[in-house]
Amino acid sequence: MVSRADDDNGRGREINRREFLHGAMAGAAVFALRERPAGSVVVPVQGDAVTAQIAAQHDATVKMLQDWIAFPSIAAENRGYPQGAEYMAGLATAAGFQHVEIVPTKGKPGVFATLDSGAATSLALYFMYDVKQFDPAEWSSPPLEARLVDRPGLGKVIVGRGATNTKGPQVACLAALHAFKAAGRKLPVNLVLVAEGEEEIGSPNFSQLVLKPEVEAALRKCVGIIIPLGNQDPDGSVQVNLGAKGIVELELVSTGEMWGRGPKLDVHSSLEAQLDSPVWHLVQALNTLVGPDGHTPAVAGFFDRVRPLSEAHKAILEAAIPRRNEAATKKSLGVERWFKDESWHDSLVRLVSQPTINIEGLVAGYTGPGGKTILPHRAVAKIDMRLVPDMTALGTLDLLKAHLARHGFGDIEVNMTGGYDPTETSPDSRLVQAQLAAYRAAGLDPVLWPRLAGSWPGVTFTGAPLRMAAGQYGLRHGGGAHAPDEYFVIESANPKVAGMDGAVRSYVEFFRAIA
Repeated sequence: MVSRADDDNGRGREINRREFLHGAMAGAAVFALRERPAGSVVVPVQGDAVTAQIAAQHDATVKMLQDWIAFPSIAAENRGYPQGAEYMAGLATAAGFQHVEIVPTKGKPGVFATLDSGAATSLALYFMYDVKQFDPAEWSSPPLEARLVDRPGLGKVIVGRGATNTKGPQVACLAALHAFKAAGRKLPVNLVLVAEGEEEIGSPNFSQLVLKPEVEAALRKCVGIIIPLGNQDPDGSVQVNLGAKGIVELELVSTGEMWGRGPKLDVHSSLEAQLDSPVWHLVQALNTLVGPDGHTPAVAGFFDRVRPLSEAHKAILEAAIPRRNEAATKKSLGVERWFKDESWHDSLVRLVSQPTINIEGLVAGYTGPGGKTILPHRAVAKIDMRLVPDMTALGTLDLLKAHLARHGFGDIEVNMTGGYDPTETSPDSRLVQAQLAAYRAAGLDPVLWPRLAGSWPGVTFTGAPLRMAAGQYGLRHGGGAHAPDEYFVIESANPKVAGMDGAVRSYVEFFRAIA
C-alpha cells in the first residue's frame, strides 16, 4: 500500500487554483512544501513545466467546458446526433489523440481514439458525450449557457446540464493532456479512449463499440479503465469505489387496447362509472412491486441472487462509515430522515448492499393547467432497478415480467430501454492502488468504498471477455446530476476541495501514478 503524501521525487500536490497561481514556476523539478494547517492539501511552492501549463490554460479550459455544455447530445430526445459524436471526436483530436474514429452502432455512434506516447503502460478512458434531458423553466440559470455563478459555501461554479455528469470531469482530464502537449512533454502512459452517446438511456449499444476487434485489442493492452468523475464531497473528502451497481431501465405501459378493458381512446371522465381505468390498473400493478413499507422489492426471487457483502467488503465499509458526514449528506440531499428512521450506519450498509425498484416518473392523461375531465386510455411508468452482484439485468427483467403475469398484470407492456450488470474491481488492482497513491500525493486521505450506489457500464470492461479493472477517478466537487441547476466547482471556497486547475492536476498525477 502507498502511504506517502509525496511521489518518489518528493513532489507535493496542489488542488487549489488560487494558492497554485502564487506558487507554480515552470522548469523546476523539485517541490518544497509550505507550512500548512493540519488537514489542508499539499501545496507546491514550485512546479514543473506541465503543472505550470495548467494555470496558464485555465481560461481556455473553462471555455472548453462552457462550449461543450452549450452543445448537448440527449439520446432520449434524439437531439444532437451525429453532431455529438463529431464534437467528441474533435475534442479528442485537439487533446492529442493520433487516431480518432467515429464508430457506428445500432443506436448512437461511439468514438474510439488512441494516443501512443511510446510509454510502457497503457490506460483506458471511458467518456460519455450525452447528457440528461432538462426543462429550462426549472433552472435558475439557463442550462446551456454554462454561466459562472458564485455559490455560497462552494465558491465559483459553472451551472449547466452536464457540468458534473460528466463533461466537467472529462474536460479536466482532456485539459491534462493539453498541459502535457503545451509543455512539450510526453505522457507517461499511452491512452485508449472509448466514448458513447447513450449512457443516459442505459448504454443499449455500447458493447458494439467496445467489442469491435480493433477496439477490444487496444483495450486488452491497458492496465485498467477509468471514468472521470468529480469525486470530492463539499468537505473535501474523496472516495475510491471498488465497483458500481448495475441497472435496468424500463417502461411499464398500461393501455385499454392491450388490457382488453377500459377505453381505447381518452373519453369523458363521467364514464368512469361504467368503464375500467387503465391508469388505476397500472397503479395497482406498481403497488405489487414493493412490500407494505412502500420500499422493499416484493418481486418473487428478486433477492435470490444477491451476494452478501464479503468479509473484506464489510471491513472496508466499517472502516469508511465513521468518516462519512451524515449532516452534510442530509443537507445536500434535502432530507431529514433515512428509510425506516434507520441509523446513518445502517442506511449506508443498505445503500451499498441492497438492490432497489424505483419509480422515476408517472405519465397519464392531462397534466396541464386547470382540469380536463377525461378517463385516459393509456398510462406509463418509468422504472429503474438497481442491481448488486450476482444479479443480472436480463435475469431481473424476467423476474419482473413473471411477477406481473402472476399477479394478473400480464397485459402491461414491459419495455426495457437499457441496462447492464453490476461491476467489481479488486482493491489490490494496479488501477485502485494508483488512485489511492495519486489522492494521497495531493495530501488527501481517500475513503475506500465497496460499491458506488449509482451505475455506469463498467461491466462491459470488468466482465467477459475483457475482465479489466475499472473505476472512477478525479478531484473536484459537483452536484445536481440529472436535476436542475447542475453545477461543477471552478474556483473553490474550501482549500480542501479542488477547483478546475486542481482537478486537471489530479489527472496529471494519476497518469504518473499508473505509469
